Amino acid sequence: VQLVESGGGMVQPGGSLRLSCQAIGFTFRIYHMSWVRQPPGKGPEWLSSIGSGGDITSYAESVKGRFTISRDNAKNTLYLQMNSLKPEDTALYYCARSWRSTTGPRGQGTQVTVSS
Repeated sequence: VQLVESGGGMVQPGGSLRLSCQAIGFTFRIYHMSWVRQPPGKGPEWLSSIGSGGDITSYAESVKGRFTISRDNAKNTLYLQMNSLKPEDTALYYCARSWRSTTGPRGQGTQVTVSS
């Protein structure tokens, strides 16, 4: 199992980023997937999950209405569209093979920094 995140970077408050997670070495289309973040000095926070078929999604209150999870099973790729970013969204973001949980196989993460 290998998960490789990309798309992070530095953005100003109010800006947008789109994260990607490439899944390698397992049958991506049959697993629920999640995005999790870990701010500096804090524990991991579950953000969003998507069902294996992409038809069911769930969001944490902290990102509901600003972030959108999606997946392309033909490309073995998970996405997170992040809009209206705030400084408190600064964290290491990673994808995990899970449903509404911070546990499960995960990638190394991609850093998102929101700062003016």
